[in-house]
Amino acid sequence: MAVEGMAPRVGAPVSRTDADRARGATAPVAHPTAQLDDTVHQRVRLGVLSVLTEAGHAEFTYLRQVLELSDGNLNRHLAVLAEAGYVDSRRVASGGRARTWVSITSAGRQALRSELAELRRIVDAHEKHLKGPGA
Repeated sequence: MAVEGMAPRVGAPVSRTDADRARGATAPVAHPTAQLDDTVHQRVRLGVLSVLTEAGHAEFTYLRQVLELSDGNLNRHLAVLAEAGYVDSRRVASGGRARTWVSITSAGRQALRSELAELRRIVDAHEKHLKGPGA
């Protein structure tokens, strides 16, 4: 079933809808999910960027606790985000022990902003269909 404002993924079998014909579309437009950033969209990484956007920076231990992760799991996701340039981390000695602080970069804020915009497009396109008859 076609959803207004959304088209099949590029390369997927395509059936033009009446809406496509009415707007004179000659080729399908990529579905908004094609625009999601896999680096950001993964649940843990989305959580990390969300927390850091709210707080600006956070201690590793806090992120681990609030996101309910193991040290190794959080380390791996932070490495992926750092490689993409979305977060920075620094170790600071405090009270005889080292603490790792993580902060979001401007690229990370932009990536999260773009991800949320695409998710809004998906929700907006489906909202009226989800509230259809019998809902």
